[in-house]
Amino acid sequence: MKNDKIFNRPEKKAMRQVLRRNMPVPEQILWAKIRNQQLGVKFRRQHGIDQYIVDFYCPEAMLVIELDGDSHYIDGTEDKDRIRNEFMQTLGLRVIRYLNSDVMQNLDGVIEHIMHTIKIQQG
Repeated sequence: MKNDKIFNRPEKKAMRQVLRRNMPVPEQILWAKIRNQQLGVKFRRQHGIDQYIVDFYCPEAMLVIELDGDSHYIDGTEDKDRIRNEFMQTLGLRVIRYLNSDVMQNLDGVIEHIMHTIKIQQG
């Protein structure tokens, strides 16, 4: 039987829970700034979209935020990220990516960019 559910598929629930419990420090720092509608919209963390689990997702703005660490620069990972981004775009979602170092060294700039992106998405 085919599973037509796109968001938070049941078979990925355990993995989403593990990722939430083991968030890297940059994700924890960003989450502290975007949770509880601090930017005027609700974000979800470690949210399932089809076979993927994204770092942060805002349904209202149709926005995915991904934080990339050093592992995203290993051979082949950039291609996987591109394919993942293209898939998200087919769903009408916008994906923005930040380096972990951006969050650690320029958190205010990252938050400002996210707020600007939300305003654009909401028209």
